[in-house]
Amino acid sequence: MAGTHFGHLTRRWNPKMRQYIFMSKQGIHIIDLKKTQGCLEEACAEIVKTAASGKAILFVGTKKQAKDVIRSEAQRCNSPYVSERWLGGTLTNFATIRRSVKTLESYERKASDGTYDLISKKERLKMEKERAKLEKVLGGIRDMKRLPGAVFIVDIKKEDIAVAEARKLDIPVFAIVDTNTNPELVDFPVPANDDSFKSVGLITRMFTDAILEGQKIALETQPPKPSASTSETAKKPPRKRRSRSHGRSNSSRKDDKTKPTSNK
Repeated sequence: MAGTHFGHLTRRWNPKMRQYIFMSKQGIHIIDLKKTQGCLEEACAEIVKTAASGKAILFVGTKKQAKDVIRSEAQRCNSPYVSERWLGGTLTNFATIRRSVKTLESYERKASDGTYDLISKKERLKMEKERAKLEKVLGGIRDMKRLPGAVFIVDIKKEDIAVAEARKLDIPVFAIVDTNTNPELVDFPVPANDDSFKSVGLITRMFTDAILEGQKIALETQPPKPSASTSETAKKPPRKRRSRSHGRSNSSRKDDKTKPTSNK
């Protein structure tokens, strides 16, 4: 499985990963791929359920082996992602993050509506620098309007703050766990090599496929939207029934009854 079975040096292992280790060879731990397969199937099945319920899954991976595939795979399933730097409070201080996104959008509006032409070059360069900085760290989560339903992480040692924030908010964590990590910090650990481009890419793509499957289920099971004609009909008030007298008053009808008939 694309070098997925290679762990870290035995001296760098975390004893809590013992159940996922098959053997050690030349000072390197070898991960049990049967355990990897079982954990991956369980995790993907749960991801399908999460996506089918309409919840978003946040992708997180900022190391060089992960950032490109995290970005591309998240975009493939239209999911939020963090591939550059995890901002402290991305989850636990979400309101502040949303305000920063609005600041980014404000800079973008000024760049497109001609405001930049009305300010000095120095001020324009300063604003553009700030816009680029915000775009770099917020670009992947700018459309995340609410907290995600789950988080998928590559390398929980490097992304320890993301793990801590998700755990604090009881957001399920799905992650690739190498032999130097503590799998107990993760709800759905997938034991695998998190330093190999191929290993990270393979597992991330499988998670993306699971999300796409869940999104498809969500589309198929949602109730159909009423058509425009149906909506208009529902809005129209019931028509009033016209009187059979065609405008004749009750008094005139009463006069007709009491008026004596003449004999001819």
